[in-house]
Amino acid sequence: MGSRPTTYSVIYSATVFIAEEMGVVLRRASYSPNIKDRMDFSCAVMSPQGQLVAQAEHIPVHLGSMAVGVKSVLQEVERLGVSLEQGDVLLVNDPYLAGTHLNDIMLLKPVFHDGEVTAILANKAHHVDVGGSVPGSLGGEVEEIMQEGIVVPPVKLVERGRLQEEIIRLLESNVRTPEYLRGDLKAQIASLTVGERLLKSLLEKYGKTTVVKAWQHSLSYVESYMRKVLSELKAYGSSSAIDYIEVDDRLVEIKAKVTIDRERVIVDFTGTSSQVRAPVNAVYGVTVASTLFAVKSALDPEMPMNHGFEKVVSVIAPRGTVVNPVKPAPVSAGNVETSQRIVDVVLRAMANLVPDRIPAASCGSMNNIAVGGISGGRQWAFYETVGGGAGGRPGKDGVDGVHTHMTNTLNTPIEVLEREYPVLFLEYKLRENSEGPGKYRGGLGIVRSFMVLESGVRVAITGERVKTRPYGLAGGKPGMSSEYLVVRGSGETVRLSSKSIVRLSRGDVVVVKTAGGGGYGNPCERSRELVEKDLIEGKISIERAVSEYCYDTATSSRKAQSTSPR
Repeated sequence: MGSRPTTYSVIYSATVFIAEEMGVVLRRASYSPNIKDRMDFSCAVMSPQGQLVAQAEHIPVHLGSMAVGVKSVLQEVERLGVSLEQGDVLLVNDPYLAGTHLNDIMLLKPVFHDGEVTAILANKAHHVDVGGSVPGSLGGEVEEIMQEGIVVPPVKLVERGRLQEEIIRLLESNVRTPEYLRGDLKAQIASLTVGERLLKSLLEKYGKTTVVKAWQHSLSYVESYMRKVLSELKAYGSSSAIDYIEVDDRLVEIKAKVTIDRERVIVDFTGTSSQVRAPVNAVYGVTVASTLFAVKSALDPEMPMNHGFEKVVSVIAPRGTVVNPVKPAPVSAGNVETSQRIVDVVLRAMANLVPDRIPAASCGSMNNIAVGGISGGRQWAFYETVGGGAGGRPGKDGVDGVHTHMTNTLNTPIEVLEREYPVLFLEYKLRENSEGPGKYRGGLGIVRSFMVLESGVRVAITGERVKTRPYGLAGGKPGMSSEYLVVRGSGETVRLSSKSIVRLSRGDVVVVKTAGGGGYGNPCERSRELVEKDLIEGKISIERAVSEYCYDTATSSRKAQSTSPR
């Protein structure tokens, strides 16, 4: 069987493969474009106590909150006196237990070996609609979580191998897209079934004792490796930063103090604003996920991720704040928007401690668009996120038009959306001049617009960075802010706030212009070749080159001057 360290490495890699294979099954068996095309789901293998053992490369906000969610659910099940048996599958979406928001339905399956629970398999999938006041169940003018959709405590969706149809029927009667919900739930169950089969095969091949020791070894390895990374840093100490979330006419503060020493990292959110009666509150699981992502990205993005990392990074989030609210505060946007701002503020604080590792701010929003109505007597709803610009970084430009930080989804192909829903897409391109100027410029945002082909449609916009802009670093300038517009069939243009609900009629057009990433370094130090390349590709205008990059047109190439922006 080989040396013990080699065997442990093989077992750990096989466990990661199991999580990945679970994701392949979930995607291929799912029904909704949000899961099948956007891949808005995550899978992981957990210990019986809820510690993260291995994860697939899926959604950071799902995965980082998985340990918090699984542990809380297991504790709640124990409190209720419910025992887990062979063939059971638990379902839960209560964010105050599961750790994200109501759309993310989490399924857990205990894996038994020799009569004992050896592991917990978990997946989360973002269901396109779970009820509530707006299509897509995201955002809206809500003041408590019950207005965001149906709240489900831990229940057995499958009991001893038998699917509980009454649970699915109950859920179906509370959502706008019941056929998607049923199909996607069954895909999640199939994912767990395949994961269980693969895990049992691993246990049978190596034996339970060896597999469990291999998992413990991987956790210890990540913990010791992280401490080694810390011991090799050039500077230690504390640094604080503040950034903001937009709520109505005010800016809500998120404050973080990051302390790094040779043994650990402490991120303290004391001083953050109290929870609000709006859906931007982020449950503790989201705050942990965002913090772990930011710290890991800065210190060692290539390091394996498991519970060992969490033994080195501590998160202090006072209860009753927007980063650890108390029920029944609404939280749907906290998962998708406040998570992004937590990353921004933690990275900005770390920029004073490890400046050579930190990029300027990315677009800072998932730019959530939820649209729905009634067509042919049936309710419909679709949800998508739109990318933006990544921040410029030491030695390299930010990436144009990409999902950043806490989201890791694909875009939904236009062809899929137009086939499924009464919408027609008109524009999808990079947003000229949206980058944050810098020696290494920020990435460009995106322009995406669509027309609704029926009346009686509602759109809920849940975004950010309309009132604020993604910050630059080391002399770089901020990226352009976001814009959300509705162009009426009459020609009237309505400018929306970052959190808006609008009724649409046939022929109305929704226009989403996402923020660019912040720049890194003095823009006047940007190489002439790179400025001219951006001009030729239509990413910036000649006027911007002159005003922001100190570009001298007198000695510029004719080609660079004459190229029209696309």
